Amino acid sequence: MIISSSPLRLCAPAPVTRRQRLRFKRFLEGVSLWLAVLLMLFVHPLYAEANEADNVGQLHFVDGQGQWQEPALVLDSEFDIQVSGLIADTRLLRSFRNTSDQWREGIFVFPLPEKASVYGLTMKVGERTVEGKVQPKETARRTYEKAKEAGQHAANVEQQRPNLFTARVANIPPGETVSVELKYQQPVQYQAGVFELTVPTTLTPRFMPGAPVRNAPDQWQGGWALPTTEVPDAGAISPFTVNPADVAADSHRALINLVIDSGLPLESVSSPSHRLATRQDGQTFTVRPDGGEILMNRDFVVRWRPVAGQEPSAAVFHQSWEGENYLMAMLVPGENGTMALPRDLVFVIDTSGSMAGESIRQARSALQAGLETLTPRDRFNVIQFNSQTHSLFMQPEVATGNNLARARQYVDRLRADGGTEMAPALSRALESESQTEDGARVRQVIFITDGAVGNEAALFSQIRQQLGNQRLFTVGIGTAPNRHFMREAARWGRGTYTAIHSPSDVDGPLQALFSAMESPVLTDIRVDWPGQKTGKESFPKRPGDLFQGEPLIHVVRGVPPMGELEVSGRLPGGKNWSRALDLQQAASATGLHRHWAREKIDSLEDEAKVTGGEPDKSGITELAVTHGLMSAYTSFVAVDSTTARTSEAPMESDNLPTLLPAGSQAGMLRYPQTATSAPLLIALGLVGLMFSLAIVLLQRRAFS
Repeated sequence: MIISSSPLRLCAPAPVTRRQRLRFKRFLEGVSLWLAVLLMLFVHPLYAEANEADNVGQLHFVDGQGQWQEPALVLDSEFDIQVSGLIADTRLLRSFRNTSDQWREGIFVFPLPEKASVYGLTMKVGERTVEGKVQPKETARRTYEKAKEAGQHAANVEQQRPNLFTARVANIPPGETVSVELKYQQPVQYQAGVFELTVPTTLTPRFMPGAPVRNAPDQWQGGWALPTTEVPDAGAISPFTVNPADVAADSHRALINLVIDSGLPLESVSSPSHRLATRQDGQTFTVRPDGGEILMNRDFVVRWRPVAGQEPSAAVFHQSWEGENYLMAMLVPGENGTMALPRDLVFVIDTSGSMAGESIRQARSALQAGLETLTPRDRFNVIQFNSQTHSLFMQPEVATGNNLARARQYVDRLRADGGTEMAPALSRALESESQTEDGARVRQVIFITDGAVGNEAALFSQIRQQLGNQRLFTVGIGTAPNRHFMREAARWGRGTYTAIHSPSDVDGPLQALFSAMESPVLTDIRVDWPGQKTGKESFPKRPGDLFQGEPLIHVVRGVPPMGELEVSGRLPGGKNWSRALDLQQAASATGLHRHWAREKIDSLEDEAKVTGGEPDKSGITELAVTHGLMSAYTSFVAVDSTTARTSEAPMESDNLPTLLPAGSQAGMLRYPQTATSAPLLIALGLVGLMFSLAIVLLQRRAFS
């Protein structure tokens, strides 16, 4: 064995060549440039978010660290409702309790029933009571602002939409309570032998289409949304939406007391939304939510059914008000069988973000139930929409077993996300190319949505222009849908509106809807009141088709309770139908003059929509003031003549939030914007660093 005395050598790494260094530089240059591009893509949404953060909402309910804190005002609500015949009269008491040590102004955006006629406002401060007055909207605003600046207690309530209102209460003392009592009435809904009354308590945040308008914000707009080109009052209809845990434990609760005196023996009283505690005294029922107060995060819905065989087929009511007669008639045509025709049935389902959670599950169930009603004679399609519109088929396809199986799988995969771009979906569903030429088919569109949009008027106009010979039926989903949009869309679409309140409530209402859709009970309806040729006004002016179980309700001014009301129409198959009602049998009622005035206001607004002109503002204002009603152009205002707050004492304004509707996903929460532009600044710094590195490397390459 030979051992070398030479020292042990370790292998040194080979030297880095110039070529390898050049490759490494180019690699760094490429990485730097790609990182810069990616960061620019990342910065764009951050820039948009930061830009929006500077403009959206007001920074109420935020402490010094930028964290959410409970509002200083505690909100209590009490509903006292009396049902008599077809009219429900409600006294709604809102109490604003100031828990802070500063004077406060409370601002609260809240829903009311879509056909509510608000006719009274009373402000209560301690032992003092101040009655409100109806004034033109701008006059009422000036009256309120003047009183607020003068330190007087004041209240203002105005209409944003027929089912959305804003209450303002100024100069609420520290530790004290100011209450506002509203009085309103609404028609009771009746269909398929069941009466229904809804008490809205919250609302689903609405999608605001259009480009933001960057004008100076209106001091009377304080919501989370910016005004847009399509919804200029977006800030006035977008109250913050929070969780129940984000307000005081005793805030946003409501007491509800309902007395039902329908004049008929009742078989049952029930609710799809809440458990009830009921007490019966003869034909009168007293109804309350079981357990007392309810959380204001879902609509309160009550239904009552007359004893079998006692369902009303006709009823007439009379009121004399200020020397004028008012009559209301209800007529339910009997079932005359159906003549089922082959149909083109288009299902449109809302898959926007507001439908996330329980709503999308209810919507899928409703659509699947609709697919079950199809026969091989029918053709169908399914259209879904959020920020984009997508349809299952290019055009309606025959309801074969294979096509139905594809549709069921398609519906099962639907998920909720994105915006509520409703107009393109309506356009595709109502497009004239899909209508049949021979008229042998009935074309029907079922629109399944929560109606969470702010551009209702534009959509109504679109329906009217595109409808043709089709019929549009709406299905309202969720615990707080936009009922005004749903019901009016169905009215303009010559169809009906159906509400789904909970998963257990799907089968009954939908079964009635799909049965009614097979064929109208009565078309070409004509209503003739005695002596109407003298120019007396009755509403609605153009009654739509009546579907199975749906009543005709008509109201007239200036006709005494004498003679007969004649109603005529055409049955399926072309057979004529007529019925006469003896007006001398009219039952005494209250509130008919307000119902008539509301119907006339709606008629004047409809005429403007049809002609494309402006509504008769002066006529509507005069009508609303005469009958003491709130409208789009009139508001209620109440001012206490006594000065309460001195000019030295500051006052803060609180935009009170609404509660997130039960069953909605957390993504629908709308907190006041508290984010800063820190992420944007960090991202911009990184982009600058990447570009600087890329420039240095390029310079070295150029001079090497």
